[in-house]
Amino acid sequence: MDAAPDIDAVAGESVVVIGGGFGGLSTACYLADAGAEVTLLEKNEQLGGRASRLETDGFRFDMGPSWYLMPDVFERFFGHFGRSPEEYYTLSHLDPHYRVFWKDGDRVDVLPDMEHNRALFESYEPGAGDALDEYLAESKRTYEIGMEHFVYEDRPNLRDYVDKDVLRYSWGLSLLGKMQGHVEGYFDHPKLQQLMQYTLVFLGGSPTNTPALYNLMSHVDFNMGVYYPDGGIGAVVDGIVELGEELGVEYVTDAEVTGIEGRYGAFAVDTAPTGRSGESGKTVENGEAAGTSADGGDGERYLADIVVSNADYAHTEQELLPPKKRQYTEEYWESRTFAPSAFLLYLGVEGDVPNLEHHTLVLPTQWNEHFETIFEEPAWPDDPAYYLCVPSKTDDTVAPEGHSNLFALVPIAPGLEDTPERREEYRELVLDDIAANTGEELHDRIVFEETFCVEDFADRYNSYQGSALGLAHTLRQTSLFRPPHRSETVDGLYFTGSTTTPGIGVPMCLISGGITAERIADTI
Repeated sequence: MDAAPDIDAVAGESVVVIGGGFGGLSTACYLADAGAEVTLLEKNEQLGGRASRLETDGFRFDMGPSWYLMPDVFERFFGHFGRSPEEYYTLSHLDPHYRVFWKDGDRVDVLPDMEHNRALFESYEPGAGDALDEYLAESKRTYEIGMEHFVYEDRPNLRDYVDKDVLRYSWGLSLLGKMQGHVEGYFDHPKLQQLMQYTLVFLGGSPTNTPALYNLMSHVDFNMGVYYPDGGIGAVVDGIVELGEELGVEYVTDAEVTGIEGRYGAFAVDTAPTGRSGESGKTVENGEAAGTSADGGDGERYLADIVVSNADYAHTEQELLPPKKRQYTEEYWESRTFAPSAFLLYLGVEGDVPNLEHHTLVLPTQWNEHFETIFEEPAWPDDPAYYLCVPSKTDDTVAPEGHSNLFALVPIAPGLEDTPERREEYRELVLDDIAANTGEELHDRIVFEETFCVEDFADRYNSYQGSALGLAHTLRQTSLFRPPHRSETVDGLYFTGSTTTPGIGVPMCLISGGITAERIADTI
């Protein structure tokens, strides 16, 4: 994708975007800026998709993404419209970037100060400080080449890779290996390997199934820095929504789409009165997507030339299209490797939590076994790895005075049985684990509490198997092996978001929006 995608061909087209996650918000902005008439329909009561917010009793939680990484992507996104992120929200550079506890009692902080980080690595393994420099140099090169030539520039077909320029760009990049083997080439100490691999959780993979190409995330982590948008990730959502409004996007919340219809070569998007449900969609005529039906809103019908789905890809195909117009069967989706779901605890806590930083990771000594319970033998982990976020360390607006805002996220296998009894049992396990391994006893200090888990991801976001992220970034599910932006069975239907390229994560979804807009312009 060029810095300024040529998508002017969409001028005058009417577009309905299904879903207000970052992919949908991004696509809507690109298309509206190019002159399309864009209406975005969002199932839930607020925009942001998985980046929803929970506000109650003076606490404000980011329910989903909480790391602001790859600031260059946000700058490039807003720059396309002649704006900058600073016009919509402000950033704080976190120091430390994050803290790590291991369950053998060890603890480290990763800082913006690279001299500190080199010394930290050297303290675990002689020569590891120099190895870190070498690793990050390769990571930087991979990031710069990968982003420009394989992320922004989408290559949906095999023939796109049989090109001398592609071969030149990719020479020396770790395209086929796995992250575990790649990291082992630099560091012997398992804890140093884990420090270079923890970001895989954000890609929905494990060290043994994620391509080594994603070593680029260490450049993001160590060299580019970890930031916090004041007000939380929700402030970024608000900024992009505001940008969309300036560009002419119409947003409709509480509008759940129930079917994609084809009628007379145009889209017809129906919304039923709030609270009603129906099966009014699932018809496509002459292979052309001609509309969607939606539950919610005020019962209006939206007519459009084009539909873009930022809803869960599998849900869109399996629930919103008739069987003969689906690109993939149910068996296809069952055969895919999905990123983890999550057990989440949103906690309002009385007092401070001095042992925790804004971002804290707690890692088990049995690292490989944790990933096996997600990808190999799905089960609720007895000795979980987890992430703790305390934004009140940085932002005093997210919790009442004298209190801390804290959420705990435990990656778990998608599709696990999720019952109230299991949640209560796991709540106790997690709180006990936090106390044992960070020294923060929370049981008697909790003044607000809510859980979110597999069933909630499935219900709120129509997420396949309750995955928190979508398709994992395995070698067979990366780049051209991910589902396409343009439907191969329904003309006028397109997809955006984490299941398409470039993949998982807020920055990738922003980029996906631009790629989808280009695909639409290319085929009009």
